[in-house]
Amino acid sequence: MPAKKSPAKKAASTARKPNNPRQFSSQVVDGVERAPSRSMLRAVGFEDADFKKPQVGIASTWSMVTPCNMHIDKLADDAARGTNAANGKAVVFNTITISDGISMGTEGMKYSLVSREVIADSIETVAACEGFDAIVAIGGCDKNMPGCLIGLARLNRPSVFVYGGTIMPGCHDNKPTDIVSVFEAVGAHAQKKINKKELIEIEKTAIPGPGSCGGMYTANTMASAIEAMGMSLPGSSAQAAISRDKTKDCEEAGQAVVKLLKKGIRPKDIMTKKAFENAITMIIALGGSTNAVLHMLAMASSIGVKLKLDDFTRIGKKVPVLADLRPSGKAMMSELIEIGGIQPLMKMLLDAGMLHGDCLTVTGKTLAQNLQKVKPYPKSQDIVHALNNPIKKDSHLVILKGNLAPDGSVAKISGKEGLKFTGRARVFASEEQALKKILDGTVKKGDVIVVRYEGPVGGPGMREMLSPTAAIMGKGLGKDVAFLTDGRFSGGSHGFVVGHVTPEAAVGGPIGLLKNGDEITIDAQKREINVKVSAAEMEKRRKAWKAPKPKYKRGVLAKYARLVSSASLGAVTDLPD
Repeated sequence: MPAKKSPAKKAASTARKPNNPRQFSSQVVDGVERAPSRSMLRAVGFEDADFKKPQVGIASTWSMVTPCNMHIDKLADDAARGTNAANGKAVVFNTITISDGISMGTEGMKYSLVSREVIADSIETVAACEGFDAIVAIGGCDKNMPGCLIGLARLNRPSVFVYGGTIMPGCHDNKPTDIVSVFEAVGAHAQKKINKKELIEIEKTAIPGPGSCGGMYTANTMASAIEAMGMSLPGSSAQAAISRDKTKDCEEAGQAVVKLLKKGIRPKDIMTKKAFENAITMIIALGGSTNAVLHMLAMASSIGVKLKLDDFTRIGKKVPVLADLRPSGKAMMSELIEIGGIQPLMKMLLDAGMLHGDCLTVTGKTLAQNLQKVKPYPKSQDIVHALNNPIKKDSHLVILKGNLAPDGSVAKISGKEGLKFTGRARVFASEEQALKKILDGTVKKGDVIVVRYEGPVGGPGMREMLSPTAAIMGKGLGKDVAFLTDGRFSGGSHGFVVGHVTPEAAVGGPIGLLKNGDEITIDAQKREINVKVSAAEMEKRRKAWKAPKPKYKRGVLAKYARLVSSASLGAVTDLPD
């Protein structure tokens, strides 16, 4: 008697069998009894022939909330045009976006990570309700990308993700600028390194138009990871937001999803454990954002792949940092695009045996087949280093554990800050408190800034700490202080930063038991983070600790705080049993 297949293996094995490309839309529009449905669809542009075509939902994250997404309505039209040309019937619908860059450092930033779940929920809700047979999702700002992928994974219908593209750089004093330049200018102004007039000049010129933030911050990190995973067409992650390449990418995505429908290829065929390993490899090689750890865990959970923090350590030991990109490096995403994007880097890693070439992608071909004709970078470029000359020989994303983070934490250690830091805790109960004391000079060399009660439950929402970390860099303290939090960091943060500390303070984690003056050691080589306080003293503090009352009793933040899992599990709201 053959052994029973696990649900995940069973799903993967059945996904490629001969299928009905109209499996879901036929339930909505076929037959006499569905005349009311057809009647309503005629009003939004359906004609007789359209009812016999597979329906493709085009999930647009368009919004005038942020420059990252202000152009995506046009990209959605491009994707729809490609779908219709391939004899599918496109139906464009919207989901939300928020702006991290605008809400950063305010109470509103608590909604940032929550928006990932809202995006996933809304894509799942609309596509499942309306009977779409396939989906093209287009994302711009940070949470759009994992939000879209989580929604696509839950649905497990043929899908393609399109990245909305990166912004072009601003310019100040003949140097390229971006949003992080503005945050760091605030710190420089507080240090009296620049005057208010120069600060305003940087503010006015840093964001010249549409597109996501211009360094290897969270948006570009996640777009690159998704392409490496095989859920975007080759090249999608490294294109300017306003470009012919991006228009073509959207049109081809609309065509590609119809081909996936005919072949019966679904996300579970593509988003495998090996595909996630490819994505993590690319994140490391590019020097990507700490947020990628959180989002990769969440995306894996949504598709049923068992991914753990320890997988980042395992892969990180053998993969070097090769790309000299902002925020820790010098180059902007637009400069990487000019030399060929991420495809030559992927080919380099594949040839070195660091990527799984047999992984299926949304082209219907394997990763190795997609990369077969990719040419190397120009010899004159100095942005992507050779494997024998890495920026860092192993990962900059270091998973730290110890008596301060028994369930793990995520550090971003480029090596430029050093690999070990010991200092005295300076404890704050919120990001605002920490920022004020950084700017007024209270924070000194040798401090370990501790910002707690900012985790998924405690925030709630796990705010990013770009304002205080940028202020630290602006004040010239990047190598002189460390920053520790149960919240998150923006992809634009750099310096000696450790986030995602678990268990978080709000559920009784050790970070909530710290006192001013406690000696903390962060050791990236040993992958440890510890406080020099005896177990007996920590237990005494634990017994005296009282859980804080919920900050919100109703609304989306209250619901999120009740449902959300630990950051070490991806901070998801639909954790499986």
